[in-house]
Amino acid sequence: MWQKQKLTQFEGSLFQQLTHLIEHYIEQGILIAGEKLPSERELAKMLQINRSTVVHALELLTERSILLRRRGSGTYVNNKKWGVQTYSSINWRLPAHFYRDKKSFYQQKVAQVRAQQVHICDLANGDLPTNLIPKLQLPDTSLNELIMHEKNSDALQLGLPSLKAQIATYMQTQFSMQVDINEILITSGTQQSLFLITQGLLKPGDAVGIESPSYFYSLPLFQAAGLRLYGIECDNEGITLESLSNCVQQHQIKWLFLNPIFQNPMGFVMSNKRKQAIVAFCRSQCIGIVEDDAYSSLAFKPNLPVLPIKKWDQHNQVIYLGSLSKYIGGNIRIGWMVAPRNIIKNLSNIRQHIDSGLSILPQLLAQEYLQHHHTVHQQQLRQTLQIKAEQLMHWLDCYFGGEITYQPPLGGFHLYAHLPVKTVAQELAVLNKLLSKGVTVSQGADFGDNLGTIRLSYGHFEQQIISKR
Repeated sequence: MWQKQKLTQFEGSLFQQLTHLIEHYIEQGILIAGEKLPSERELAKMLQINRSTVVHALELLTERSILLRRRGSGTYVNNKKWGVQTYSSINWRLPAHFYRDKKSFYQQKVAQVRAQQVHICDLANGDLPTNLIPKLQLPDTSLNELIMHEKNSDALQLGLPSLKAQIATYMQTQFSMQVDINEILITSGTQQSLFLITQGLLKPGDAVGIESPSYFYSLPLFQAAGLRLYGIECDNEGITLESLSNCVQQHQIKWLFLNPIFQNPMGFVMSNKRKQAIVAFCRSQCIGIVEDDAYSSLAFKPNLPVLPIKKWDQHNQVIYLGSLSKYIGGNIRIGWMVAPRNIIKNLSNIRQHIDSGLSILPQLLAQEYLQHHHTVHQQQLRQTLQIKAEQLMHWLDCYFGGEITYQPPLGGFHLYAHLPVKTVAQELAVLNKLLSKGVTVSQGADFGDNLGTIRLSYGHFEQQIISKR
């Protein structure tokens, strides 16, 4: 493994060759997350190179957070994504298996349970349950009209004008926000919006801040773009200004990605005062904000501060991302981005080069939902999700005998809990016992959090399934 001839397959100076070799071993799974490397002296001896060369290579990889160096203990492969990338990870020369999902042992077991059992309580599934998806019908549109729309797709690359007008009306109704339809870009969901932003507004090596923990942490597109992620500590109102300020000073954050309303996974709602303070701070530091609003219409109580951060944006520093996937299901992938016209135009051009625009059918279905169904359906959805959240909390209290801790959900999809465990073995024992009852959860590690935290998506909670086991 650590022979000198292994270095010759890579170009560059000796320290660059060693850097590439270590990266190669990590990519191939030869070095796994958390594994300890030989000491500097041992590596130099095995590779027959100068120790200073080894030190140079290890320091470079440590600066990029690929390795962690612990004084008095040694050098380890980083088992977290925080700060890792400084270059694009898309490398077409890598073997096909590198691009497969790298699931943890628990995630592999969850996949097996899903494949083998029809009826499970799949609380790891963050999508809208099928039985809560509204029954939508296409408006009275002829096939010829659809074909003509598709033929004119170049002219509609920002999205269907009638849908953009409906979205502007929706945002006026929901948030009392006036949005210029020329500042709206229709996308095939939030992930496409995020992809366009990472490709069009950022470059490899840029540092971005996200909430810690956050679902952003689990998205591979940040690594694919070569971005460095830095977690910002949160309280029950979202990221704290102190943590944000410290992060900006240490890492020169370019953009801040936030999910401030019923945050995934923690479920908090950022106060209006905190939103305004963050906008003002980011304005003073020339930091852009990307706001992901997936759940704001799913509040269980009135008078919660569900207004978007974009509401306080006076200087075009906030890009707002809206989506319908949590209301009408993930298969009808429609979202929208609200940003300055020049940004909208540039990002739509990028998309046009990649996938030649959007399909008309999902846009027509989204328009139908916003025009005729969203008021009644979202009220029903809120009521159903609140009942399921209460049922889940009751079951958790009974099952764990009061030893599990969590904040009752205010809305949205998720409950975030802390298990009564202190070791990895204890956590796995709890998760495996839940699996034996047909209950799946998402580990906090999936969102960059520590041992003993889990996310439960209560939309999929089914008391009768658990009761039968």
